[in-house]
Amino acid sequence: MNFDCLIALAGNPNTGKSTIFNALTGLKQHTGNWPGKTVLLKEGSFRHQGCTCRVLDLPGTYSLTASSPEEEVARDFILSGQPDAVVVVADATCLERNLHLVLQVVQLTARVVLCVNLMDEARRRRLQLDLPKLEEELGIPVIPTTATTGEGLEALKDAAIRVALGQLRPRPTPVPQTAGEPATLLYRRAEEIASLVVRGQTRPGADLTARLDRLIISPTWGLFLMLALLAGVFWLTIVGAGYPSQLLAGILFQGESALGRLLQTLGVPAWLHDPLVLGMYRGLAWVISVMLPPMAIFFPLFTLLEDFGLLPRIAFNLDRFFQRSGAHGKQALTMAMGFGCNAAGIVAARIIDSPRERLVAILTNNFVPCNGRLPMLILMGTITASAVLPGPAGGLGAAAIVLAAMALGVLATFAASKLLTATVLRGEPSFFILELPPYRRPRVGTVLVRSFLDRTLAVLWRAVVVAAPCGLLTWVLANVSAGGSTLLARLAGWLNPLGRAMGLDGMILLGFILGLPANEIVVPIIFMGYLSAQALLEVQDLGAIQSILTANGWTWLTALNFLLFAIFHWPCATTLLTIKKEVGSLRWTLLSALLPTVFGLALCTLLTTIVKLWAM
Repeated sequence: MNFDCLIALAGNPNTGKSTIFNALTGLKQHTGNWPGKTVLLKEGSFRHQGCTCRVLDLPGTYSLTASSPEEEVARDFILSGQPDAVVVVADATCLERNLHLVLQVVQLTARVVLCVNLMDEARRRRLQLDLPKLEEELGIPVIPTTATTGEGLEALKDAAIRVALGQLRPRPTPVPQTAGEPATLLYRRAEEIASLVVRGQTRPGADLTARLDRLIISPTWGLFLMLALLAGVFWLTIVGAGYPSQLLAGILFQGESALGRLLQTLGVPAWLHDPLVLGMYRGLAWVISVMLPPMAIFFPLFTLLEDFGLLPRIAFNLDRFFQRSGAHGKQALTMAMGFGCNAAGIVAARIIDSPRERLVAILTNNFVPCNGRLPMLILMGTITASAVLPGPAGGLGAAAIVLAAMALGVLATFAASKLLTATVLRGEPSFFILELPPYRRPRVGTVLVRSFLDRTLAVLWRAVVVAAPCGLLTWVLANVSAGGSTLLARLAGWLNPLGRAMGLDGMILLGFILGLPANEIVVPIIFMGYLSAQALLEVQDLGAIQSILTANGWTWLTALNFLLFAIFHWPCATTLLTIKKEVGSLRWTLLSALLPTVFGLALCTLLTTIVKLWAM
């Protein structure tokens, strides 16, 4: 596609820059690495008044002094001369701090537009901004916006395009050069401008953010409220996913006959029918029916909490625990990202400037269960809870079990971080300044669309791509015999002594091994192993699942050990490749796989031994 201009978006974190980017580009965006760097950049496009514009969303940064990879990328891109215009997004409620970056950018290029965002927040706080005076002091166009409602976006597009095409030529006012350090002069000038253009202040106690923060980041209630919110999300996910999952399974399994007729029409031989239908198709049907409903509920709910402004507060609540573990407080944010996808959490560790602390965050990210392991936890939690608490109470019990599994993963993250920082990764912990953004009304429509496209469908597609060949491989292993037993049975038999010592069995361990490409396919592989040449047709509801597991020797101890090992085992192949790319070392990559696996082996073996001794 030919573009008429290139526009760069810059700004401090939590100014709504990403919301501006999404509002400008809609669904026409993608993500890629900056050449030669490990920093992800979002790129999109929009058309306005016959002009096609390419938009690059630079990393959020407070400064361009290049003390981090993000700041370096932002500075280098602006200096490169590639952008035809730079739109700096500022927060209207804290203009003084944001103006420091604006003044830095106008020193690098004159083609700048200032977007004063969150004007609705400023009005709610009774702040009055003299924007014509601000434009006069800076010498660049100033456009007020509220990205969540679309206010001012058309004017922003007009200004950015006019500057990019040379129709409007800003003349930035230089910072007076008096005695003092350049950085000090910029801060002093930002303070001076803010004092001229900002009037009014928030009434004490009247701000919603202040009132909510008294509870949410309270040392007494903060953690309890955070756990209660997560429990509510898990409960809604578990209760809401049951019926859609059964309905989807019925539809997909009914499509098998249509697929069989199609293969027959195409002249596919009988020996190829079973691997394709009983192996690939039914494995895919299981993955889709089990994964899609909970993800379609969990991701939007989690994203709504994120959009509301809770993730930085979770980091704030957990910061002191990471500090005691010798790790960086920002690891709380990377850990939260790991709940969605461990690979994404590992990439997010780039926000930690210290290489040592970044490595700690990377090596321990797999201790929290990702979305690929979430269906396993929900399934086993539901089975365990339903055996003890039938009826509606079973949903609450299952949510409590899943929440306990998540909490155990967090505690293990603290323990592993302390172990690493006390041994192979010793060093002085650094500090960081965490900005708590104001609470904002979530953009429900945008959240539903973006979470479904960017998270649910993306993760599901990855699982489907992996599940197809793995389903075929599992079917072949379950149907090819050697020495009187199938290859799958032989492999499971070799692993059975270790599995029994862990309170599991060889087929379960084999499922985890064959599920290395993606955690989502572990359970289908185990069931295909248990059912041998049969298909997964019988596995359409909770009762059928419980009957199959019981028939294969499962007890409450097996289910509990399965939960533990589902949390603590080696990362999936995608995560391992991401770790290798981020750390550039095979040694650290192998340690990242060994560390959680040792935890899982030790916990399962210890629990099994205690139960056996208790029963004697």
